[in-house]
Amino acid sequence: MTLEAVRGKKVEGRALPPFSALSVTVPGAAGAWASTVRRYGSGKLTLGDVLSPAISLAEKGVPVGPITAASWSKGKRQLLLSGDSAQAMLTRDGRTPSVGEVMRNQHLANTMRELAEKGEKGFYEGAIADAIVRKVEENGGIMSQDDLASHTTDDAHPVFVEYMGRRLWELPPNGQGLVALIALNILKYTPIHETEFLSADALHYQIESLRLAFADAAAFIGDPGHMTVSVKELLSDEYAKKRARLLHRNEVCQAVSGSPFACSDTVYFSVVDKDGNACSFINSNYMGFGTGLIPEGCGFTLQNRGANFVLDEGHPNVIGPCKRPYHTIIPGLITDESNNFVASFGVMGGFMQPQGHLQVFLAMVLWGKDPQEALDAPRFCIGPGHEGFEGDVAIEEGMPAEAVDSLLKRGHSLRSNIRGEERSLFGRGQVIVRDISTGVLWAGSDGRADGCAMPAVDF
Repeated sequence: MTLEAVRGKKVEGRALPPFSALSVTVPGAAGAWASTVRRYGSGKLTLGDVLSPAISLAEKGVPVGPITAASWSKGKRQLLLSGDSAQAMLTRDGRTPSVGEVMRNQHLANTMRELAEKGEKGFYEGAIADAIVRKVEENGGIMSQDDLASHTTDDAHPVFVEYMGRRLWELPPNGQGLVALIALNILKYTPIHETEFLSADALHYQIESLRLAFADAAAFIGDPGHMTVSVKELLSDEYAKKRARLLHRNEVCQAVSGSPFACSDTVYFSVVDKDGNACSFINSNYMGFGTGLIPEGCGFTLQNRGANFVLDEGHPNVIGPCKRPYHTIIPGLITDESNNFVASFGVMGGFMQPQGHLQVFLAMVLWGKDPQEALDAPRFCIGPGHEGFEGDVAIEEGMPAEAVDSLLKRGHSLRSNIRGEERSLFGRGQVIVRDISTGVLWAGSDGRADGCAMPAVDF
């Protein structure tokens, strides 16, 4: 897909319509599942073994949790964009499922079984691939069978920033893990280590460093093969010091991108086994049900990840063939200085994710909170979450009033006391920490979601 082709579809402005079929990119999740088992599995389980419980749940049904039910209801209008295919993800009488209602999806079970039996070819070639292309083309999008058949999965090498003896590891571009790392690197050169947890100073330095990091991300992050600034330059200490000098204790700074050249809906799970092997894993359709378009007989919606491309010629994240857009989903890991495993964690929620990673990481590493305390603490979110990272700073219910008042006096534009279902704005996280000396695992699960911390006991 080229910028010229998109303009030929009468699309104006800097971004694709978020729920348009033009925002559908080649789905990568199925290939990633197969590649993960093949490259990193123990060899004791096949892809079919791994997918078997999911296939069983899809066929026999699973009770819908309260937060999932609310989100499903909000996404109904997206699903209806798919016409008759929408029925695959609605109840028999055309509703979204209620709390506790058992939901089945035989079409999805069939799709996963095809993947389990045939590997990537079962998804990227044949009936499923044909259904994807047909649905995209019927709705004005651009995709071919060759696009799907030529899909490959990259083996990305994570990058880290070290802080107080702990390394925060994130995936490299095209993902936005670099936002958390840039912000953390900036904070190394501020007095945040002298602040108290949830104090005005602590919040101010985090907000300001993240604003600078997001400005750099918007300017520089895209498909790594097309970036004009290297990860090494963006994470250099020299650049972090330069950016930190823009921060002032008592006022907000102008968050613009710098010049770092030498003189840039989601399901998350975390698993750790008895040997200390950890997996931090994330999948997402983006913006709820993505485009809401359901390929006939497949049981899943097509994502709208292409919505994060920009339509500016010459930008590293401009739409183009064989390119990956700026991605929001980021699993995280923490190790010590010798790369011994310390924690596997993630915080879902669009552009909230690097903000959540930074806040949860600092809560544990700087202020000594345990996993559940770190997740339960009130958060802030710069911007509207899924739709971007510009705008007011949302403040969750429970944030100390004196800290909020102080932020206002410093010039922050705030939306305070966000509560109830609106708390989904602040993401949903899971954490597993492992004691290096004893091997004991300590997990936390976010009360803003339907997830849980669950041990697998082997007597």
